[in-house]
Amino acid sequence: MPKTALKVGGTVFLLVALLHLSRMAFKFHLMIGDWMVPVWVNGVGFLVALGLSFWMFKAEKSL
Repeated sequence: MPKTALKVGGTVFLLVALLHLSRMAFKFHLMIGDWMVPVWVNGVGFLVALGLSFWMFKAEKSL
């Protein structure tokens, strides 16, 4: 069961990373209330989500 949970978590984080990357590539506009979210925020989100994804997959392999 823990291996499956780590695989699912790694896949979800990988999808989130790809969504961040697609926003950076296609320069979608994103507004939260009155605040226009800068694209660089997605760069940080991409790196964090990708790191978490790799961490999950690495943890799954070590079990």
